[in-house]
Amino acid sequence: MLSGCASLTGLRDGHEQFEVQQRAAWMQYKPRPLYLIHKMATGLLKEKLKRCSSGPFKRTDFSIGHRGAPMRFPEHTLESYKAAAKMGAGIVECDVTFTQDKELVCRHSQCDLHTTTNILKTPLAAKCSKPFRPAAFDENGNLVTPATARCCTSDITLAEFKTLKGKMDAFNPRAANVAGYMKGAVGWRADLYTAPGTLLTHKESIALFQKLGVKMTPELKSPSVPMPFDGFSREDYAQKMIDEYKEAGVRASKVWAQSFNLGDVLYWIQNEPDFGKQAVFLDGRYDDPAFDHRNPATWSPSMEQLVTDGVQIIAPPMWMLLEIENGKIVPSRYATAVKDAGLDIITWTFERDGPLDNGGGWYFQTLNGKNPNPVNPDVVINDDGDMYEALHVLAGEVGILGIFSDWPATVTYYANCMNLE
Repeated sequence: MLSGCASLTGLRDGHEQFEVQQRAAWMQYKPRPLYLIHKMATGLLKEKLKRCSSGPFKRTDFSIGHRGAPMRFPEHTLESYKAAAKMGAGIVECDVTFTQDKELVCRHSQCDLHTTTNILKTPLAAKCSKPFRPAAFDENGNLVTPATARCCTSDITLAEFKTLKGKMDAFNPRAANVAGYMKGAVGWRADLYTAPGTLLTHKESIALFQKLGVKMTPELKSPSVPMPFDGFSREDYAQKMIDEYKEAGVRASKVWAQSFNLGDVLYWIQNEPDFGKQAVFLDGRYDDPAFDHRNPATWSPSMEQLVTDGVQIIAPPMWMLLEIENGKIVPSRYATAVKDAGLDIITWTFERDGPLDNGGGWYFQTLNGKNPNPVNPDVVINDDGDMYEALHVLAGEVGILGIFSDWPATVTYYANCMNLE
């Protein structure tokens, strides 16, 4: 259980009221978990999950809203955050970046406005770092140069940012015009709940999360501009994010500050120790060609060094925590080493791979035959229902504290059925 997580007693501070008011809202999200259970292979886990269908369901910190609930709602919007809370996510994420006037806002990337908002259809398109350019094709209709654009929060002021509307993160590389470029959402995400998407500042996200009664996990995003930015240093950036929680009176025990940059995590540990206790090191070292999650000799710093430096929580993608052994999903060598070192684990991201009938993609890559085990090359992920089998190993054998999900209801259902807080 996450440190500082709400117990049944803690539900009295607004959570009980939430459960009563939102029971009907939960029903509209419950079909997804039931669909996945129906798709599962016959077995003890399926039968146990089926028996939980009548609830009762309550909010759980094991279920973390990744950018809100972006499977159907535009990420990092008011609507997406509210949906995540209604699905029982106990913790919700605001990815944090900054505007031209150095104000903090919720966006997954400093330079994603061209794919996640309507900026290209507004006069602010003139301020984008790289204006829209249509796709170019040869005489046979083959794509030569894809359509491009680049619009950053640092291109515009906070006041300008607040005039924008969120949309599903998507673009069409073959587009001949802006309208075509802004389309392209994959079918399993669709655009059902996209209009309008209300963008939020970091401060507004804090106020909303307080109102919803959820805890908070801000991720300090890597700047896409040289730092310092107009005198705004990386340390200023890291400090400003924490200061906004302190100004709002949020207890450090309700905040899990994250970063892929270990320096940010160490900064919080050293300068904001109350928040540093729950600071999360997002382990993105898989991008380093020298890193092999199966070989501890390639892990720099080592798990033991991270602990020595004060890191208490590490968050790798879920594929790094799982592997196949004798045709079954088991904890990976990486997962075992993390636990042996005394680190707690949060992982990501459930419900982000789309349909799993072809084995899934990046998030299931150690289980879907795309990285076959030479001893046992069996594919253990070949259907949507298999994701619950993977989650069961993550929760019961790896022992994760919680998991990010693009559709938190799926994880909330499992956590309630297994009596996880």
